Amino acid sequence: MRPADSEKQPYVARMEKIEADHRNNVKVRVRWYYRPEESIGGRRQFHGAKELFLSDHYDVQSAHTIEGKCVVHSFKNYTKLENVGAEDYFCRFEYKAATGGFTPDRVAVYCKCEMPYNPNDLMVQCEGCKDW
Repeated sequence: MRPADSEKQPYVARMEKIEADHRNNVKVRVRWYYRPEESIGGRRQFHGAKELFLSDHYDVQSAHTIEGKCVVHSFKNYTKLENVGAEDYFCRFEYKAATGGFTPDRVAVYCKCEMPYNPNDLMVQCEGCKDW
């Protein structure tokens, strides 16, 4: 969805409902996705460049603010994509906008740095010990 400030990135929302009023003004009820830098705590090292958090923040917007369509994949499906397009994003957390809480509140760690997997970083598994 188009932000008021043209310098900002477009907002990402999931359309929940579309309806027109008696004047044929089309409105959409949306559930917002947040980018890591928009959340309490901000972007962390393990957040992917295309990562979003599905929030509990709902809103009603004019359909005129819709800029285009994107696809928000599950984390598992995103990591299986052969080609990640400009319209592809992923979500592995739900975010409570008022408190800054996440569900799940933990994710598995995979490597010696003990950080969750970031799909933008190359990981190599040792054939001997199977550690990353």
